[in-house]
Amino acid sequence: MVLAMLRSMVYDKNAVDDLFQETMITAWRTLDRYDEERPFGPWLRGIARFQTLAYYRKVKRLPTFDHAKVVNHLETRFDEIATRPGDTWEEKIDALDDCLQRLPEDARNIVVLHYEQDLTTEVIATRLRTSREAVKKRLQRARARLTDCFERKGLFHKLEPKS
Repeated sequence: MVLAMLRSMVYDKNAVDDLFQETMITAWRTLDRYDEERPFGPWLRGIARFQTLAYYRKVKRLPTFDHAKVVNHLETRFDEIATRPGDTWEEKIDALDDCLQRLPEDARNIVVLHYEQDLTTEVIATRLRTSREAVKKRLQRARARLTDCFERKGLFHKLEPKS
């Protein structure tokens, strides 16, 4: 959600990457000031907001949008998302583990090789003695099955535009 907020306020991808890193560093350095009685997401996004304002001061440009209005809108949407099932890290990991276990073994192996072991499709193809295109197709099918599983669990929600 921090990245989504930064990307909606800054159009330079490199600047967004830098702002995200600065936000994480600042959060790490000030973690002792975080009030554990309050939600973590809004606190972290608050740091990102200050980083964004500092960025615009540094580049001596004004944002091309009403900063406060955009931030308030985003916070409202993020609050809506946070109240939905599957928002906590533990819920997401549990759902992913369950969905991975439901994949056929060959599909699960391809996902593990690519995403957990960080192997390229070329390396996987060589290891499995198949073509790179076959590996890419298997990954595509595995991702589709995982998406279907998440949808069945009610973890993907469409945000309806507000009237």
